[in-house]
Order: sequence, then structure tokens, then C-alpha cells
Amino acid sequence: MTDERKLEIVKQFKEEIYQRFNLNVMSDENLETVIEQMIVEKLGSEYITIEERVDIMERVYSSIRGLGILDSIIKDDEITEVMINGPKDIFIEKSGKLSKLHQTFDDEKQLEDIIQKIVGQAGREVNQANPIVDTRLPDGSRVNVVLPPISLNGAIVTIRKFSKTPMTVQMLLRYGSITPEVAHVLEMLVKAKYNIFICGGTGSGKTTFLNAISNFIPHDERVITIEDSAELQIEGIDNLVSLETRNANASGHGAVSIRDLIKSSLRMRPERIIVGEVRGGEALDMLQAMNTGHDGSLSTGHANSTRDMLSRLETMVLQGADGLPLEAIRQQIASAVDVMIHLSRLRDKSRRTMEICEVLGYEDGEIQLNTIYEFVEDEHSTLEHVSGQLKRTENPFINNYKLRLSGNREVI
Repeated sequence: MTDERKLEIVKQFKEEIYQRFNLNVMSDENLETVIEQMIVEKLGSEYITIEERVDIMERVYSSIRGLGILDSIIKDDEITEVMINGPKDIFIEKSGKLSKLHQTFDDEKQLEDIIQKIVGQAGREVNQANPIVDTRLPDGSRVNVVLPPISLNGAIVTIRKFSKTPMTVQMLLRYGSITPEVAHVLEMLVKAKYNIFICGGTGSGKTTFLNAISNFIPHDERVITIEDSAELQIEGIDNLVSLETRNANASGHGAVSIRDLIKSSLRMRPERIIVGEVRGGEALDMLQAMNTGHDGSLSTGHANSTRDMLSRLETMVLQGADGLPLEAIRQQIASAVDVMIHLSRLRDKSRRTMEICEVLGYEDGEIQLNTIYEFVEDEHSTLEHVSGQLKRTENPFINNYKLRLSGNREVI
């Protein structure tokens, strides 16, 4: 049986079920029974294999109760990103490469129905009055939705999938993102409660890296995570509180921002605060938290280098406190952030740690950085494959106060 024929059957069965039954009161088991009966009655004269019969049943059920064709896409663990540009254009990222799928949604209404299911599962809403929303799937995958008339292509859905297995440092070592020496250094820095900021471009693996190094946090500490949409998969910490922002409702009330959550978290007796990503004025609140006894805090941000990240932090702080002198902002950043880690996605689609540097302080109007490790590309690298590794610079590690305070006398 051709795929076109299957799509035709699924559409026909779905329309008939919607016409004949009240799905609001029908149980999942009864729906499965109805679909089985329809397959026997409608397709009795056609030869179909058991596998095709099961496939048709799953497709019909998924189109009614699930997310339609998205269900099979999301189940594919090799797919890391899904990009839907209207009902007829679906693109996926697999092994770092983009490709277009031949599958499509029936029409714009079917796509919008699925969007409402996704958004409703997370207790959020999206409509013409609020056409942009960030949410997540039950498996933790991040979802961004943009509806017409903001989008001219129809409804746009972008899904960033996350591995069901949380990233570990051992996995980073296996992928070549860091070396065993760097892993040991990161472990010392996290345990000694250095404030660490991870930066990089889109898709460089910031959240993944943050997940991995969070495994170094002692298991008896109280940790509070703050995110726009919950993505972090921190394991092994019993005293863990996860907070998530909320958009305003249709009447424009009820919004809870990252700034609100950071301020609230300070009253929750945190030992560490992890802010999934800073994008705006919440940067000021995050820096103040780092400066008020919450050492060991972690966060991420978008930037092309560590120096660019410092400039972006300055801009973000100004969004949260317009009129604050630039000198005061830089002093605040230099005092709050201890270590910066820059990640990048290279031309061969591999994700690598490019630089680890310490923030020395504020001097002569500039924040002083000291690069401890930097990625050095081998001469054997090609356009298709980048080889190289993170190497120690000759610069000594200066800020060893927290290491000594934690009882560690080892030299980085």
C-alpha cells in the first residue's frame, strides 16, 4: 500500500469519526476499538499486511488524540530539530543536516489544532491577541510558535528536541567537546562555587553543557532553576526547585517573568541559582544574586565570544536599569562572574568548547579576562572534519581564592 493511499484512508477515517462520535466523552480504548472496526469494515476487500494495519490505526489515533504526523517525527531520536513553515513545508535536522519531509498537514486548520494541543498541555495559550509563545512538550522538547498575521507563511512551529538521556561530562568527553583535564578543572570550579557563565551561538550546546557540569554540584545542596520553558534535566539533587515563567493571559494579566522568579528565588533559601538563559533586564537580577551570597550560580547567554558576551550583558543590564552608569555595570559584572566558557558549532556541525577564561576584575575602564584554555585546530583539519582540542595556555589561574576556601590546594 502506498503512502498516498494511507494518507487518504487516515483522512477519510478521521472525518467519519468526527461526524459520528462525540470525542469529548469517548475513552481512548473505545476510540481504538472504533478504528479497528472501521479498518475491518472499510478495508476488508483490500489486501493489507499486519504492519500496514497497525500503521493505519496508529496514524488515525494520532491524528485525533495525538499530534498527527508530529508524533512519528518526535519519536525519531535521531531528529534534533523540527521546523514547520506552514502546513505544507516541514523541515528536520538530522545529524546536523537539514532536509525537507514529504509529509504535510492536511490544511492550516489541522496544524493550528495541533498547536493548540501542544500549548494547552503546558497550560499556555496562543491566539491572534497573543500570537507568539514559547512552551515545551511533555518530553521536555522546546517549542516556539508564531501564528498569522505575524507569520506570512501560516503557522510557524520550531521544536528543539532534547535527548531522553541527560548529558553527562563523560558524554562530552566522548564527543571531544572537552578533555579529561578540562573536565577535572570544571569539577573543581563547580564544587568550589565559582559563578560560571556559558555563552555561544544558536545550537552550540549551551543548555546541554550546563546540564553536564551541573552533575558536579554536591547532591546535598539546595538548587533553584529558573527558565522561560523548562529544559534542564538536572539529576541527583534531591533538594531541587524548578521554576518556569508564564505569559500574560488574554486580558493581559498574570505574566510571571524571569525577573520575578529570580527575586522570589532569593527568599527560598537557595545555595545555587541556575538561570537557563538571560536575554534582557533579568541579567541585572542574576548578577545581583551572584553578588549577594549565592556563589556557584550558573547561567547561559547568546554571544559569538566571551568578550561579546560581556558587551551583551552590559546592554541587557541597561534594559533592566536604564540610566545606570556603564562603569557601575562593568564593576557589577566583573564582581559577579568568575569564569566564562564559550561554545561554538563548527563547520563540520560538531559542538566544541572554544575558550575557558576567568574574569580578573575591572581595570582601566574594561573588564579584564584571562584565557586559561582555548581550542587549537589541528593542521589535519578539513572542510568536512575539524580536528583539534582544548589546550592549556601559559597564563596562570589567578582567582584561586574560592579553591583555597573550599580546601582545595590543587593548582589549575
